[in-house]
Amino acid sequence: MSGWLDGRRALVVGAGSGIGRAVVAAFTAEGARVAALELDPVKAGELDCPVVVGDATTRAANEEAVAAAVAAYGGLDVLVNCVGVFDFYQGVSELDADRLDEAFEEMFAVNVKSHLHSVKAALPALRDSRGSIVLTESTSAYYPGRGGVLYVSSKYAVRGLVTALAHELAPEIRVNGVAPGGTLNTDLRGLGSLGLDGRRLNDTPGRAAELAGRVPLRVALSGADHAWSYVFLASTRSGGVTGGVVHTDGGMGVKG
Repeated sequence: MSGWLDGRRALVVGAGSGIGRAVVAAFTAEGARVAALELDPVKAGELDCPVVVGDATTRAANEEAVAAAVAAYGGLDVLVNCVGVFDFYQGVSELDADRLDEAFEEMFAVNVKSHLHSVKAALPALRDSRGSIVLTESTSAYYPGRGGVLYVSSKYAVRGLVTALAHELAPEIRVNGVAPGGTLNTDLRGLGSLGLDGRRLNDTPGRAAELAGRVPLRVALSGADHAWSYVFLASTRSGGVTGGVVHTDGGMGVKG
């Protein structure tokens, strides 16, 4: 039986853990040839594919990763970006004014600029293949309370990127988003500029029960639960879809 992504050549940015790692596994299972960009050299070493170790917020790392994918596979059909950082629900009243500028710059560099750099670097190859881009939004871009003021606003920005890029790049390239809800085993770290870089969202006590309790389906979702939506949006089966989003959030939108 053929896979949904047979013959597709993909680059996954932020591939070393969580949703990105699950996307690599799902894409590979569905027949894609995958390359990766990952910041952490230890996580990069665990990936069984061509991988560039580098900072996704920089032009150089993204261009190197695209070049590696094209060199390995002769072109590029799919770009996925799963890079993110979290603020642990800090509202504007909690943010130290002395740290606000640095925290803003870090949040938007990781959660927004990395997406722009990856798209810019991949654009020539994706135009050649009439390819597809899938960016990672969040339930935080649609419902309040799922992050602090910096995280929520950064994810609204990614939502805007999906819309703007889908309009600009049509008809050659499709651009869509996946908006995951709260997820187990993401390894999502906190902002270093707020002294949270040693903290991981996974460390929250009782997280599985809390995640299941907040949504109608009563599920605590894993990276794999989200990954198959990336498969769909990267495949030709979604050929009529651009500027869209799949909400893998356990039904939060119908919670009321």
